[in-house]
Amino acid sequence: MEISIIALPLIASIISGFFGKLIGDRSSEIITSLLVSISAIFSVLVLYEVVVNQYQENIIIATWISSGSLEVNWSMKIDSLSAVMLVVVTSVSALVHIYSIGYMSHDPHKPRFMAYLSLFTFAMLMLVTADNFIQLFFGWEGVGLCSYFLIGFWFKKESANKAAIKAFVVNRVGDFGFALGIFLIFYLFGTVNYTEVFAEIPNITDKNLVFLGITFNAVDLICLLLFIGAMGKSAQILLHTWLPDAMEGPTPVSALIHAATMVTAGVFLVVRCSPIYEYSDLALNIITIVGMSTAFFAATVALVQNDIKKIIAYSTCSQLGYMFFATGVGAYNVAMFHLFTHAFFKALLFLGSGSVIHAFKDEQNINNMGGVWKKLPYTYSLMIIGTLALTGFPFLSGFYSKDAIIEFAYLRGNTTGYYAAGIGIFTAFLTSIYSWRLIFKTFHGEYNNKEIKIDETHESPIVMLIPLVLLSIGAIFAGFLFKELFIGYEGLNNFWRDSIFFLKPLSTDHPPLWFLLLTPTLVILSIPLTYYLFLKNKNLPERLASINKPLYQFLLNKWYFDELYDVLFVKPSKKLGLFLWKFFDLKIIDGFGPDGISSMIKKFSVKANKFQSGYIYQYAFVMLLGFSALLTFLIVK
Repeated sequence: MEISIIALPLIASIISGFFGKLIGDRSSEIITSLLVSISAIFSVLVLYEVVVNQYQENIIIATWISSGSLEVNWSMKIDSLSAVMLVVVTSVSALVHIYSIGYMSHDPHKPRFMAYLSLFTFAMLMLVTADNFIQLFFGWEGVGLCSYFLIGFWFKKESANKAAIKAFVVNRVGDFGFALGIFLIFYLFGTVNYTEVFAEIPNITDKNLVFLGITFNAVDLICLLLFIGAMGKSAQILLHTWLPDAMEGPTPVSALIHAATMVTAGVFLVVRCSPIYEYSDLALNIITIVGMSTAFFAATVALVQNDIKKIIAYSTCSQLGYMFFATGVGAYNVAMFHLFTHAFFKALLFLGSGSVIHAFKDEQNINNMGGVWKKLPYTYSLMIIGTLALTGFPFLSGFYSKDAIIEFAYLRGNTTGYYAAGIGIFTAFLTSIYSWRLIFKTFHGEYNNKEIKIDETHESPIVMLIPLVLLSIGAIFAGFLFKELFIGYEGLNNFWRDSIFFLKPLSTDHPPLWFLLLTPTLVILSIPLTYYLFLKNKNLPERLASINKPLYQFLLNKWYFDELYDVLFVKPSKKLGLFLWKFFDLKIIDGFGPDGISSMIKKFSVKANKFQSGYIYQYAFVMLLGFSALLTFLIVK
């Protein structure tokens, strides 16, 4: 059963990818959706066994590499951490497959799309079930490759091609650091297997290494290099620029990549490597700073975006920041709890936005929507649930997980923890504002679309609504049902056991009552505030934007990261490339190589051609010269 969880999505991808034209569109959709759904059911059964019977196993599928001290297997490591990820990945993926049947109904390349989705799922499952860093890296690169396929699925759109290349290149930057981290682990320990590496970490805490001319503690350096990979994959600040552009792919892609799979891989990596990170205070502090900076940055940018999918994309970026600063303060289990709940409500919001885009015939600008809550009652109600969960409204899933992150940051008791808690509270307030702005501008107020009549908008088909309903159940109840299991004190011993390592036990204290009430109060107060700003007094945001135009432009242009990278990296790279092409390729390689030889032969041929005159005395003269040269050569020799 365990191996089937991985094998079924791969089989689905092969069938749809290679035999899609033979079996037809509908058969491809049904087969891929069915096999991934069976995988999801098996994943739930595995999680049940882990929770109830403390099931734990490392299944060796096959030997992969055996060279010297390097022993690497294809394996399936089943423990609490991987069991949770299996449920998250397969359940969301199954619902995205089913949703895609309706959303992609007019696309002529449905088998190829379903094959990519299933292959993406397989790569992510290989990542989360690895028992060594090489298999982890295989899955890591696999999801990166599939994201390139999916983001650029509509390859005839230039913007989709550029977005796919951007995602691929930015992730390569992070992956280079990740690869160096794996090389360093093998250099130090002679193995890449988790169990052996984690056991040896306490023995090198005092070891120093020189890297790029700087002396690092060995554990610090491993952690920082691995975290660079996590930053790229999970779109943390500085390596985040690919994430909003990835919205060029079909909406089901956005839900799969940004809710439960690729972007959570970085968080999973840090949690899986908690036996390493617990010995590096430097790395944990850096992770906390990067996480809280990303949460704040992405929330400020989301405030002014007008593309419905990009608002939710920046929201994902912000929520990943929360997960990272949870790991930075040592609350790995809380980070996994938020990853778990976030998968449901963020997939719900992405698929809900897809339902809105479907109703508006591919319109994504929220300024061209409005007044359709009665026309799209089911989509509206389900997106309200997703928004309440995202903002941390009391007693929905986000309330339990996000507030727990802020509380544990506060309980950390150090300066970094207090800063993270403060940033987390303010970011929660901003999250509520931009989330309700999206709802009010999309569904309420006046109808603003001049291209499509309001009567032409329509609710999505039932095949698209069923996944939304199922995700809404998770968005409502996942936090309440799993809180004690994930972050309760009993859960630390009975559920997570050895899958997460705590060098310093988490605080058992409780924050003061005012602190506990602060975030929910701000979240609730933000609803009437946003209603007033974007429905009752619509001119006020415009006046505020005109008064603070530099700030508005700063946020609208996403803190000018793209422009900065264009100046620092893109333009110099283009200039260097042009120089190398024109000087080395054209003048040196081509000039002395194929072009030079062909030019020389051509000139020689032109000269030789002049001897073909037809006069006998010229031929006799040439023969005489040749005979003289031959005679001279023989005499000299």
